Amino acid sequence: MTTQDNVFDVLKARGFIRQTTHEEEIRKLLSEEKVSFYVGFDPTADSLHVGHFMQILVMMWMQKFGHTPVVLVGGGTTMIGDPSGRTDMRQMITREEIAANGRQFVKLFERFLDFGVFGPDGKPAEPGKAVLVNNADWLLDLNYIDFIRDIGRHFSVNNMLRAECYAARMEKGLSFLEFNYMLMQSYDFLELYRRHGVRIQFGGDDQWSNIISGVDLIRREAGAQAYGMTFSLLTTSEGKKMGKTQAGALWLDPAKTSPYDFYQYWRNVEDADVHHCLALLTFLPMEEVERLSALEDAAINQAKEVLAYEVTKLVHGEAEADKAQDAARALFGGGADGESGFGNVPTSELDRTRLAGEGLGLVTLLREVGLAASNGEGFRTITQGGLTINGEKAGDPKAVLTETDFLEGTLLFKKGKKTYHRVTLV
Repeated sequence: MTTQDNVFDVLKARGFIRQTTHEEEIRKLLSEEKVSFYVGFDPTADSLHVGHFMQILVMMWMQKFGHTPVVLVGGGTTMIGDPSGRTDMRQMITREEIAANGRQFVKLFERFLDFGVFGPDGKPAEPGKAVLVNNADWLLDLNYIDFIRDIGRHFSVNNMLRAECYAARMEKGLSFLEFNYMLMQSYDFLELYRRHGVRIQFGGDDQWSNIISGVDLIRREAGAQAYGMTFSLLTTSEGKKMGKTQAGALWLDPAKTSPYDFYQYWRNVEDADVHHCLALLTFLPMEEVERLSALEDAAINQAKEVLAYEVTKLVHGEAEADKAQDAARALFGGGADGESGFGNVPTSELDRTRLAGEGLGLVTLLREVGLAASNGEGFRTITQGGLTINGEKAGDPKAVLTETDFLEGTLLFKKGKKTYHRVTLV
């Protein structure tokens, strides 16, 4: 069997895999059978972020090789909050907020995975089709006494206190509420094994303690062998988490992080992170990843542009990736070689003091830089959808610009399909 015939080898070659419970057994299982596996997502916010995208990509790879992704939305576990990797307790949110966030998650999942349904026997009706479940269905109505008697008896408190997922919480104090999280997640794995034949749980490397507890619970309670595997967290070459911007997390929802800002984040990664990001965040063949990563000096910008385009296309679609790339090239310099292209873009300077206080009217600036002959023409251009600002369509003709609208002191107007104008602050 060649490397490309086994998804395990593909994931390992690309740098995804960090820890496994039974490496050789998992590799053999994934090469000889089509299996159901699951990944859980707690809807603590109203959008997935780029950290979640790593897990989504793993599911996409698995589905490409015919395996069945079971996507678990943690409508129940979010009521408690995962303490893994945190130094403080998560903010409590209501059941209604959790449900609303979960619905937003589902909309995003549907963009990346091919979903099917379960049949009446509890098995996937169409092998290889992704299936959506919510652990609220079995966690919210649990009888606590029965749960502790049946499930809690399998857990050693001494072992739990040594678990990595609780380590960061011990100094400030671990609440009993959070202490239950490992039991709940382990129970999820047991329920999915019983209901849907799920045999493997995947997760970020910070979930290792929870995953091996679920594997152990299935062995003890069901007398069956299950498996677990964790994947690299998205970090820089210096070990810092990626996906953080000045505005906060890098979200997958375009309403929270625009496709242009998303593109620019990946276009600006450090040279040392290009190989890592191309391997993990794109479906480019590894031969192409190696070729691009080997570029040096100014030529490495070609690789960064490919990275930004490919990731943006995966998350936001080809049309949005094209728009983001066009805007970035016009705004920051024309070509993938990194040389300036501003000579071909008309440029005006704006005194930044004019943006102080109440700001400067968008239509006023359009008129001043020559993109509109009058206020009326400026209004019509915007209301008819003919203007974009830094890659985003302008929708409000009464908008007022402030300094925060300028990216690195620069703003790029695009009128119609071909008319660009750059405004820089002085």
